Amino acid sequence: MKKFIAAISAITLTAACFASCSSDSKDSKSESATEAATAAETTTEAAEEETTEAEEEEMDDEENYDTGDASLDNVRNQDEIGDNELLVVSFGTSFNDSRRLTIGAIEDAFEKAFPDYSVRRGFTANIIIDHVNKRDGILIDDLDSALQRAVDNDVKNLVVQPTHLMNGLEYDELSEKVAEYSDAFDKVVIGEPLLTTDEDFTRVEKAITDWTKEYDDGETAICFMGHGTEAESNGVYAKMQELLTADGYANYFVGTVEATPSLDDVIAKVKEGNYKRVILEPLMVVAGDHANNDMAGDEEDSWKSAFLAEGYDVECVLRGLGENEDIRSIYVDHAQAAIDSIK
Repeated sequence: MKKFIAAISAITLTAACFASCSSDSKDSKSESATEAATAAETTTEAAEEETTEAEEEEMDDEENYDTGDASLDNVRNQDEIGDNELLVVSFGTSFNDSRRLTIGAIEDAFEKAFPDYSVRRGFTANIIIDHVNKRDGILIDDLDSALQRAVDNDVKNLVVQPTHLMNGLEYDELSEKVAEYSDAFDKVVIGEPLLTTDEDFTRVEKAITDWTKEYDDGETAICFMGHGTEAESNGVYAKMQELLTADGYANYFVGTVEATPSLDDVIAKVKEGNYKRVILEPLMVVAGDHANNDMAGDEEDSWKSAFLAEGYDVECVLRGLGENEDIRSIYVDHAQAAIDSIK
């Protein structure tokens, strides 16, 4: 079963992993689920202990923002799931409107595309879950709770589709966590993140350039801000930049908040051109804290402030990739491939 952890693309855990259908198998299934739940509690407690004071202060700062009506969002934590579940796993955001328009829209697309599957939600960021619960009185399942809900509902076929951008550290952690529960299901499969194949990159490139073509007037630099990661998968940002440049989108630039290319790298590239205006937009599924503060905030170190200081007219477009129908169709195709692999 440990081979599951090393999965990069959709990998199915079939009935071959469950050779016996005897009562012993049922006991083993229940035992595995119990052990997974115990491990989950331990992991959750450890994660809560690791939450820093700085992170808590950052979440408290969001109280200054009107993030929208949380009650409009379907948190998809209902029971009565049935035999087939499509669990949509996201990092999450406490920005209510963005959550509904991005993650919620992706989940809606899955619901429409796969009527034989019950679509449910799981977030990996417990600090976001706790903040939304404390502020709005709405509880979103974390990954452990979502998986345990599937076990309690006697789900037979579990398809897990992440809304992650890449095969990075979060995707690896997701695979490990799902592996802990895998014995409780007949079949389990994890779909691929947004940027996995070369075709994915091409489709994302077309989606974001079509989305921003109204700004492409020859005098505007269009800059996308990604999150960035210390993992090797951070190379997706450079790859997207190379693709854009090679395809003639010389005024499109990709940078990250926490890795490379950095804001300084992006500014240096923009200054090489004769641009008068800069458009800033997140290369993230949601338009949450990073988009509203690190990109569009009024603090001195925000992307907006940095470009204003360089003398550019700046416009921030606060929308997440999940709002784009073409992006959602890529996730749907990845989920379809995962479902097809267990038939």
